[in-house]
Amino acid sequence: MSIATAVEAGTDLVEYYYAQGWTDGLPVVPPSREKVEAFVAALGGEPDAVECKVAPRWGVLTREVLAVNAVMAGCLPAYAPVLRAAMLALTDQAFNLNGVQATTHMAAPLVIVNGPVAREIGMNGGGNAFGPGNRANATIGRAIRLILLNVGGGHPPDLDKCTLGNPAKYSYAICENEAQSPFASYHVEQGWKPEDSTVFAMAAEAPHSVTDHQCNDPEGILDTLCSAMSTIASNNAVLSGHCAVALGLEHARTIARHGWTRHDIRHYLWMHSGNAFRLISRNHRYGRVYNRNLPKWYRRDPDSRIPIVPSPDNIHLFVVGGEAGRFSAFIPGWGHMNTPVVKPVGTAEAPEGPDCAGGVCAI
Repeated sequence: MSIATAVEAGTDLVEYYYAQGWTDGLPVVPPSREKVEAFVAALGGEPDAVECKVAPRWGVLTREVLAVNAVMAGCLPAYAPVLRAAMLALTDQAFNLNGVQATTHMAAPLVIVNGPVAREIGMNGGGNAFGPGNRANATIGRAIRLILLNVGGGHPPDLDKCTLGNPAKYSYAICENEAQSPFASYHVEQGWKPEDSTVFAMAAEAPHSVTDHQCNDPEGILDTLCSAMSTIASNNAVLSGHCAVALGLEHARTIARHGWTRHDIRHYLWMHSGNAFRLISRNHRYGRVYNRNLPKWYRRDPDSRIPIVPSPDNIHLFVVGGEAGRFSAFIPGWGHMNTPVVKPVGTAEAPEGPDCAGGVCAI
Protein backbone atom coordinates (compact mmCIF):
# COMPACT_ATOMS: atom_id res chain seq x y z
CA MET A 1 0.00 0.00 0.00
CA SER A 2 1.50 3.34 -1.00
CA ILE A 3 0.16 6.87 -1.43
CA ALA A 4 2.47 7.12 -4.44
CA THR A 5 0.43 4.61 -6.45
CA ALA A 6 -0.70 6.31 -9.67
CA VAL A 7 -4.28 5.88 -10.86
CA GLU A 8 -5.92 7.24 -13.96
CA ALA A 9 -7.75 10.51 -13.71
CA GLY A 10 -11.46 10.01 -13.08
CA THR A 11 -10.97 6.68 -11.26
CA ASP A 12 -13.66 5.94 -8.68
CA LEU A 13 -11.29 5.68 -5.74
CA VAL A 14 -13.79 4.04 -3.40
CA GLU A 15 -14.34 1.24 -5.89
CA TYR A 16 -10.61 1.11 -6.62
CA TYR A 17 -9.79 0.41 -2.97
CA TYR A 18 -12.48 -2.27 -2.88
CA ALA A 19 -10.85 -3.91 -5.88
CA GLN A 20 -7.44 -3.83 -4.18
CA GLY A 21 -8.86 -5.56 -1.10
CA TRP A 22 -7.90 -2.64 1.16
CA THR A 23 -11.22 -2.19 2.98
CA ASP A 24 -13.05 -3.79 5.88
CA GLY A 25 -16.16 -4.19 3.74
CA LEU A 26 -17.23 -0.57 4.17
CA PRO A 27 -16.21 2.34 1.94
CA VAL A 28 -12.97 4.06 2.92
CA VAL A 29 -11.79 7.66 2.70
CA PRO A 30 -9.33 8.07 -0.19
CA PRO A 31 -5.98 8.90 1.48
CA SER A 32 -4.85 12.10 -0.20
CA ARG A 33 -1.21 13.08 0.13
CA GLU A 34 -2.13 16.13 2.20
CA LYS A 35 -4.12 14.11 4.74
CA VAL A 36 -1.48 11.43 5.04
CA GLU A 37 1.32 13.95 5.50
CA ALA A 38 -0.66 15.74 8.20
CA PHE A 39 -1.13 12.43 10.06
CA VAL A 40 2.55 11.52 9.70
CA ALA A 41 3.45 14.93 11.13
CA ALA A 42 1.21 14.22 14.12
CA LEU A 43 3.19 10.99 14.66
CA GLY A 44 6.45 12.97 14.74
CA GLY A 45 7.40 12.95 11.06
CA GLU A 46 9.79 10.46 9.47
CA PRO A 47 7.30 8.54 7.30
CA ASP A 48 9.64 5.55 6.94
CA ALA A 49 10.12 5.11 10.69
CA VAL A 50 8.93 1.65 11.76
CA GLU A 51 6.48 1.53 14.66
CA CYS A 52 6.01 -2.25 14.85
CA LYS A 53 5.36 -5.43 12.87
CA VAL A 54 1.83 -6.78 12.64
CA ALA A 55 1.04 -10.51 12.87
CA PRO A 56 0.28 -12.95 11.37
CA ARG A 57 1.86 -11.74 8.14
CA TRP A 58 4.36 -9.66 10.14
CA GLY A 59 3.90 -6.70 7.86
CA VAL A 60 5.98 -3.63 8.66
CA LEU A 61 3.93 -0.75 10.04
CA THR A 62 5.75 2.44 9.13
CA ARG A 63 4.34 5.80 10.11
CA GLU A 64 3.26 6.42 6.54
CA VAL A 65 1.41 3.09 6.32
CA LEU A 66 -0.19 3.74 9.72
CA ALA A 67 -1.26 7.16 8.46
CA VAL A 68 -2.72 5.78 5.23
CA ASN A 69 -4.90 3.30 7.11
CA ALA A 70 -5.91 5.93 9.67
CA VAL A 71 -6.99 8.36 6.97
CA MET A 72 -8.92 5.63 5.17
CA ALA A 73 -10.73 4.93 8.45
CA GLY A 74 -11.65 8.59 8.85
CA CYS A 75 -9.26 9.48 11.70
CA LEU A 76 -8.14 13.02 12.42
CA PRO A 77 -4.44 13.75 13.04
CA ALA A 78 -5.24 14.44 16.71
CA TYR A 79 -6.00 10.73 17.13
CA ALA A 80 -2.47 9.72 16.08
CA PRO A 81 -0.91 9.25 19.56
CA VAL A 82 -3.80 7.04 20.71
CA LEU A 83 -3.74 4.90 17.57
CA ARG A 84 0.03 4.44 17.81
CA ALA A 85 -0.20 3.45 21.50
CA ALA A 86 -2.98 0.99 20.64
CA MET A 87 -0.91 -0.67 17.92
CA LEU A 88 2.12 -0.89 20.21
CA ALA A 89 -0.07 -2.57 22.84
CA LEU A 90 -1.54 -5.04 20.34
CA THR A 91 1.86 -5.97 18.95
CA ASP A 92 3.49 -6.42 22.36
CA GLN A 93 4.54 -10.05 22.72
CA ALA A 94 2.33 -10.56 25.79
CA PHE A 95 -0.80 -9.75 23.80
CA ASN A 96 -0.29 -12.63 21.33
CA LEU A 97 -1.76 -10.85 18.31
CA ASN A 98 -0.74 -13.75 16.07
CA GLY A 99 -3.12 -16.02 17.95
CA VAL A 100 -5.89 -13.43 18.17
CA GLN A 101 -5.77 -12.78 14.43
CA ALA A 102 -5.88 -16.47 13.48
CA THR A 103 -8.17 -17.99 16.12
CA THR A 104 -11.48 -19.66 15.35
CA HIS A 105 -12.87 -17.85 18.39
CA MET A 106 -14.69 -14.54 17.91
CA ALA A 107 -12.23 -12.49 19.99
CA ALA A 108 -11.52 -8.96 18.82
CA PRO A 109 -9.02 -6.45 20.22
CA LEU A 110 -10.84 -4.26 22.75
CA VAL A 111 -9.18 -0.88 23.32
CA ILE A 112 -10.11 1.36 26.25
CA VAL A 113 -8.49 4.78 26.67
CA ASN A 114 -7.95 6.55 29.98
CA GLY A 115 -6.65 9.98 30.91
CA PRO A 116 -6.82 13.53 29.51
CA VAL A 117 -6.22 12.51 25.90
CA ALA A 118 -9.64 10.83 25.74
CA ARG A 119 -11.29 14.14 26.57
CA GLU A 120 -9.00 16.12 24.30
CA ILE A 121 -9.92 14.13 21.21
CA GLY A 122 -13.59 13.79 22.16
CA MET A 123 -13.86 10.05 22.79
CA ASN A 124 -17.13 8.73 24.21
CA GLY A 125 -17.29 6.70 27.40
CA GLY A 126 -20.85 7.73 28.19
CA GLY A 127 -24.16 6.85 26.60
CA ASN A 128 -23.90 4.39 23.71
CA ALA A 129 -20.14 4.16 24.20
CA PHE A 130 -19.93 0.80 22.43
CA GLY A 131 -22.30 1.97 19.68
CA PRO A 132 -22.18 4.36 16.72
CA GLY A 133 -22.13 8.13 16.65
CA ASN A 134 -18.70 9.15 17.96
CA ARG A 135 -16.03 9.82 15.37
CA ALA A 136 -13.00 9.18 17.59
CA ASN A 137 -14.29 5.88 18.96
CA ALA A 138 -15.45 4.62 15.59
CA THR A 139 -12.49 5.63 13.47
CA ILE A 140 -9.72 4.69 15.92
CA GLY A 141 -11.26 1.24 16.27
CA ARG A 142 -11.73 1.00 12.53
CA ALA A 143 -8.15 2.10 11.81
CA ILE A 144 -6.91 -0.70 14.07
CA ARG A 145 -8.96 -3.21 12.08
CA LEU A 146 -7.75 -1.87 8.73
CA ILE A 147 -4.14 -2.22 9.93
CA LEU A 148 -4.81 -5.76 11.13
CA LEU A 149 -6.21 -6.53 7.68
CA ASN A 150 -3.89 -4.61 5.37
CA VAL A 151 -0.61 -4.90 7.26
CA GLY A 152 -1.19 -7.99 9.39
CA GLY A 153 -2.94 -9.92 6.63
CA GLY A 154 -5.81 -10.99 8.89
CA HIS A 155 -8.29 -11.55 6.07
CA PRO A 156 -10.93 -14.28 6.32
CA PRO A 157 -10.88 -17.10 5.41
CA ASP A 158 -7.15 -17.12 4.70
CA LEU A 159 -5.39 -16.11 7.93
CA ASP A 160 -8.45 -15.10 9.97
CA LYS A 161 -10.08 -18.45 10.81
CA CYS A 162 -12.90 -17.04 12.97
CA THR A 163 -15.91 -19.36 12.85
CA LEU A 164 -18.65 -16.77 13.32
CA GLY A 165 -17.07 -13.34 13.53
CA ASN A 166 -18.15 -10.51 15.77
CA PRO A 167 -19.43 -6.98 15.03
CA ALA A 168 -16.69 -5.70 17.35
CA LYS A 169 -14.19 -6.75 14.67
CA TYR A 170 -15.21 -3.63 12.75
CA SER A 171 -14.44 -1.23 15.61
CA TYR A 172 -13.95 -1.79 19.35
CA ALA A 173 -12.49 1.34 20.94
CA ILE A 174 -13.96 3.42 23.77
CA CYS A 175 -12.83 5.39 26.80
CA GLU A 176 -13.79 5.14 30.45
CA ASN A 177 -16.38 7.61 31.76
CA GLU A 178 -13.93 9.17 34.19
CA ALA A 179 -15.76 12.49 34.49
CA GLN A 180 -18.91 10.94 35.98
CA SER A 181 -17.49 7.85 37.65
CA PRO A 182 -17.68 7.72 41.45
CA PHE A 183 -14.42 5.76 41.51
CA ALA A 184 -10.83 6.46 40.58
CA SER A 185 -10.17 5.60 36.96
CA TYR A 186 -8.83 2.25 35.79
CA HIS A 187 -5.35 3.54 35.00
CA VAL A 188 -5.03 5.23 38.39
CA GLU A 189 -6.00 1.94 40.06
CA GLN A 190 -3.15 0.35 38.09
CA GLY A 191 -0.64 2.87 39.43
CA TRP A 192 -0.58 5.53 36.71
CA LYS A 193 -0.96 9.24 37.50
CA PRO A 194 -4.34 10.93 36.81
CA GLU A 195 -2.63 13.24 34.32
CA ASP A 196 -1.23 10.27 32.38
CA SER A 197 -3.05 8.91 29.36
CA THR A 198 -3.05 5.19 28.64
CA VAL A 199 -4.45 2.59 26.26
CA PHE A 200 -5.66 -0.76 27.59
CA ALA A 201 -5.91 -3.61 25.08
CA MET A 202 -7.46 -7.05 25.58
CA ALA A 203 -8.74 -9.76 23.26
CA ALA A 204 -12.45 -9.96 24.02
CA GLU A 205 -15.90 -10.98 22.97
CA ALA A 206 -18.59 -8.37 22.46
CA PRO A 207 -20.24 -6.96 25.63
CA HIS A 208 -22.84 -9.21 27.27
CA SER A 209 -25.69 -7.13 28.68
CA VAL A 210 -26.32 -7.26 32.44
CA THR A 211 -29.73 -5.88 33.37
CA ASP A 212 -30.66 -5.11 36.98
CA HIS A 213 -33.44 -2.60 37.66
CA GLN A 214 -34.38 -4.19 40.96
CA CYS A 215 -31.48 -4.27 43.38
CA ASN A 216 -30.39 -1.17 45.29
CA ASP A 217 -27.41 -2.59 47.15
CA PRO A 218 -23.93 -3.72 46.01
CA GLU A 219 -24.50 -7.41 46.71
CA GLY A 220 -27.68 -7.55 44.64
CA ILE A 221 -26.22 -5.74 41.63
CA LEU A 222 -23.01 -7.72 41.72
CA ASP A 223 -24.84 -11.02 42.13
CA THR A 224 -26.59 -10.21 38.86
CA LEU A 225 -23.21 -9.54 37.28
CA CYS A 226 -21.91 -12.82 38.70
CA SER A 227 -24.77 -14.66 37.03
CA ALA A 228 -23.67 -13.28 33.65
CA MET A 229 -20.05 -14.19 34.35
CA SER A 230 -20.88 -17.73 35.50
CA THR A 231 -21.40 -19.52 32.23
CA ILE A 232 -19.64 -22.57 30.86
CA ALA A 233 -20.08 -21.21 27.34
CA SER A 234 -17.30 -18.60 27.43
CA ASN A 235 -13.60 -19.23 26.97
CA ASN A 236 -12.98 -17.94 30.49
CA ALA A 237 -14.89 -20.86 32.02
CA VAL A 238 -12.57 -23.49 30.55
CA LEU A 239 -9.48 -21.49 29.57
CA SER A 240 -9.23 -19.04 32.49
CA GLY A 241 -7.35 -15.86 31.52
CA HIS A 242 -8.73 -12.33 31.83
CA CYS A 243 -12.10 -10.62 31.47
CA ALA A 244 -13.51 -7.10 31.66
CA VAL A 245 -16.56 -5.52 33.26
CA ALA A 246 -18.17 -2.34 31.98
CA LEU A 247 -19.97 -1.14 35.09
CA GLY A 248 -22.86 1.13 34.13
CA LEU A 249 -23.03 4.56 35.73
CA GLU A 250 -26.24 3.97 37.70
CA HIS A 251 -24.95 0.66 39.04
CA ALA A 252 -21.58 2.24 39.89
CA ARG A 253 -23.19 5.11 41.79
CA THR A 254 -25.46 2.79 43.75
CA ILE A 255 -22.51 0.64 44.78
CA ALA A 256 -20.36 3.66 45.66
CA ARG A 257 -23.06 5.10 47.92
CA HIS A 258 -22.58 2.08 50.17
CA GLY A 259 -18.87 2.78 50.54
CA TRP A 260 -17.60 0.03 48.27
CA THR A 261 -14.39 0.51 46.28
CA ARG A 262 -13.14 -0.87 42.98
CA HIS A 263 -11.11 -3.36 45.00
CA ASP A 264 -14.27 -4.53 46.80
CA ILE A 265 -16.17 -4.94 43.53
CA ARG A 266 -13.48 -6.99 41.77
CA HIS A 267 -12.97 -9.27 44.77
CA TYR A 268 -16.71 -9.83 45.22
CA LEU A 269 -17.12 -10.72 41.54
CA TRP A 270 -14.20 -13.12 41.69
CA MET A 271 -15.35 -14.84 44.87
CA HIS A 272 -19.00 -15.26 43.92
CA SER A 273 -18.79 -16.13 40.22
CA GLY A 274 -17.71 -19.43 38.72
CA ASN A 275 -19.02 -22.95 38.38
CA ALA A 276 -18.72 -26.35 40.02
CA PHE A 277 -16.02 -28.45 38.38
CA ARG A 278 -18.53 -31.20 37.57
CA LEU A 279 -20.44 -28.74 35.35
CA ILE A 280 -17.36 -27.69 33.43
CA SER A 281 -16.04 -31.23 33.07
CA ARG A 282 -19.54 -32.61 32.33
CA ASN A 283 -18.68 -35.22 34.96
CA HIS A 284 -15.95 -36.43 32.56
CA ARG A 285 -18.60 -37.72 30.19
CA TYR A 286 -16.47 -36.70 27.20
CA GLY A 287 -13.05 -37.35 28.69
CA ARG A 288 -10.66 -34.93 30.37
CA VAL A 289 -9.96 -32.55 27.49
CA TYR A 290 -11.57 -29.60 29.31
CA ASN A 291 -9.50 -30.17 32.44
CA ARG A 292 -5.99 -29.64 31.15
CA ASN A 293 -6.32 -25.91 30.34
CA LEU A 294 -7.36 -24.84 33.84
CA PRO A 295 -4.64 -23.75 36.29
CA LYS A 296 -2.97 -26.73 37.93
CA TRP A 297 -3.74 -25.44 41.41
CA TYR A 298 -7.54 -25.55 40.90
CA ARG A 299 -9.04 -28.41 42.88
CA ARG A 300 -10.69 -30.95 40.54
CA ASP A 301 -13.25 -32.32 43.02
CA PRO A 302 -16.77 -32.49 41.52
CA ASP A 303 -18.21 -29.69 43.68
CA SER A 304 -15.12 -27.49 43.80
CA ARG A 305 -15.72 -23.93 42.59
CA ILE A 306 -13.84 -23.09 39.43
CA PRO A 307 -13.43 -19.30 39.21
CA ILE A 308 -13.98 -17.59 35.89
CA VAL A 309 -10.46 -16.15 36.13
CA PRO A 310 -7.58 -17.05 38.47
CA SER A 311 -7.52 -13.82 40.48
CA PRO A 312 -9.50 -10.63 41.16
CA ASP A 313 -6.66 -8.84 39.37
CA ASN A 314 -7.71 -10.63 36.17
CA ILE A 315 -11.04 -8.78 36.25
CA HIS A 316 -10.55 -5.42 34.56
CA LEU A 317 -13.19 -2.97 35.77
CA PHE A 318 -14.23 0.16 33.89
CA VAL A 319 -17.10 2.57 34.51
CA VAL A 320 -18.84 3.12 31.19
CA GLY A 321 -22.19 4.44 30.00
CA GLY A 322 -24.78 7.17 30.30
CA GLU A 323 -26.76 8.44 33.26
CA ALA A 324 -30.03 6.69 32.43
CA GLY A 325 -30.48 2.92 32.63
CA ARG A 326 -29.45 0.32 35.17
CA PHE A 327 -27.33 -1.71 32.77
CA SER A 328 -23.79 -3.01 32.91
CA ALA A 329 -21.88 -5.46 30.73
CA PHE A 330 -19.63 -8.49 31.14
CA ILE A 331 -16.93 -8.81 28.49
CA PRO A 332 -15.39 -12.30 28.33
CA GLY A 333 -11.79 -12.61 27.28
CA TRP A 334 -10.09 -15.09 24.97
CA GLY A 335 -8.60 -17.22 27.76
CA HIS A 336 -5.07 -17.74 29.01
CA MET A 337 -3.70 -17.28 25.48
CA ASN A 338 -3.97 -13.47 25.74
CA THR A 339 -2.53 -11.10 28.35
CA PRO A 340 -3.99 -7.58 28.41
CA VAL A 341 -1.45 -4.82 27.87
CA VAL A 342 -1.48 -1.17 28.94
CA LYS A 343 0.61 1.31 26.97
CA PRO A 344 1.15 4.99 27.70
CA VAL A 345 0.04 7.65 25.25
CA GLY A 346 2.97 10.00 24.76
CA THR A 347 5.74 10.15 27.32
CA ALA A 348 3.97 9.00 30.51
CA GLU A 349 6.17 6.83 32.71
CA ALA A 350 4.92 3.34 33.57
CA PRO A 351 4.39 2.49 37.24
CA GLU A 352 7.25 0.65 38.88
CA GLY A 353 6.78 -3.03 39.47
CA PRO A 354 7.69 -6.53 38.26
CA ASP A 355 5.01 -6.50 35.56
CA CYS A 356 6.02 -3.15 34.06
CA ALA A 357 9.02 -2.50 31.88
CA GLY A 358 9.89 -0.21 29.02
CA GLY A 359 6.68 1.81 29.21
CA VAL A 360 4.38 -1.20 28.99
CA CYS A 361 2.43 -2.98 31.68
CA ALA A 362 1.31 -6.54 31.00
CA ILE A 363 -1.59 -6.96 33.42
